[in-house]
Amino acid sequence: MNTKQSILSTAKSTIKLESDAIEHLSELLTDEFAEAVELIYNSKGRVIITGIGKSAIIATKIVATLNSTGTPAVFMHAADAIHGDLGLILKDDVVICISKSGNTPEIKVLVPLIKNAENKMIAITGNKDSYLGQQADYVLNAYVEQEACPNNLAPTTSTTAQLVIGDALAICLLELRGFSSNDFAKYHPGGALGKRLYLRVNDLSSQNLKPEVGLDATLKEVIVEITEKMLGVTAVVDKDVIIGIITDGDLRRMLSKSNDISNLTAKDIMSKNPRRISEDAMAVDAKELMEEFEISQLLVEHNGKYAGVVHLHDLIKEGII
Repeated sequence: MNTKQSILSTAKSTIKLESDAIEHLSELLTDEFAEAVELIYNSKGRVIITGIGKSAIIATKIVATLNSTGTPAVFMHAADAIHGDLGLILKDDVVICISKSGNTPEIKVLVPLIKNAENKMIAITGNKDSYLGQQADYVLNAYVEQEACPNNLAPTTSTTAQLVIGDALAICLLELRGFSSNDFAKYHPGGALGKRLYLRVNDLSSQNLKPEVGLDATLKEVIVEITEKMLGVTAVVDKDVIIGIITDGDLRRMLSKSNDISNLTAKDIMSKNPRRISEDAMAVDAKELMEEFEISQLLVEHNGKYAGVVHLHDLIKEGII
C-alpha cells in the first residue's frame, strides 16, 4: 500500500469508528436526558459548563451553540473554578460538568463545591459509575468503546461524543423554546447566515446610485447613464413607473444589429416588462430570482414606483451568495 492509500485508509477508518460511536450514543439515551433538558428549560438561571483538558475545549463549543440558539450559557474552566472562578455560578444556574473518566483530580475537588451551593449538576461522562457520575443529579452517558487514536489515548472519539451530546441538548432546547429563524438572525446579525434572514433588498439598493432614463432618451444619454451609475444597467421610466430596462448586453446586441444608430432612443433599445422586486423583500429572495432567470440585476420598486437597482455583486459582498 502506498503512502496516499495508507493515509486515506486511516482517515476512513477514523471516520467510520467515530460515526459508529455516535450512532451508539442514541442507544445510551435514557429519561435522564429528557429530565436534564427540562431542568435547563425551566431554570431561571444560566447554564455553566465546565471541564478540564480537551473536555474544556468541547465545553466552550457547547456554550457557543447554546448561546446562539437561545439558552444563556457560560464557560468555566474546572481548574480556574477552584482558584476563584467558582463565583461565576449564581443561585439559579445549572452546572454541566464534562469529563470522559469522571475521576480527574480537578473534578473531584470541584464537584463537592458545586453541591454545597445546591446548584443542580448534569454530568456528561463516558463513565457513569465514576465519582462525577455518582455525584451528579443527572448523568448523560457519553461512553465510547475506544478512541480513534491507535494507542487509545488521545481524546478523539470521546470528545466527538461529548460534542454530539451537547448538540442534542441545544437542539432539544431550541425546539422547546420555539426558536425561529428570526430569533436566529437576532443572535447572528453580523454573520452571513443572519444576513440571509434579516437583510432586505432596500438595505442593498439604497447604497447604489439610481440609474434611470426617460423613453425618449438618446443613445448617448443611455450610455452615459449606465456608465456613470456603474451598475451595468438603467431603468427606463415614465413618471417614476418602470417601463423597461436597458443593460450593457442590450447595447451590445443593438450595436451589432443596427446600421444606423443616430436616431435610436431608449424605447427602441429597452426590454419591456423587466424583472423587478419590492424593496421590502428579503435579499435572499432577490438572489433566488437572479438565479432563476440567470440575470445580474433586478429593478427595485416601492409602492409601484421605481426605487433603484440591486446587483448580484451586492449579494456577493454581503455574503448572501
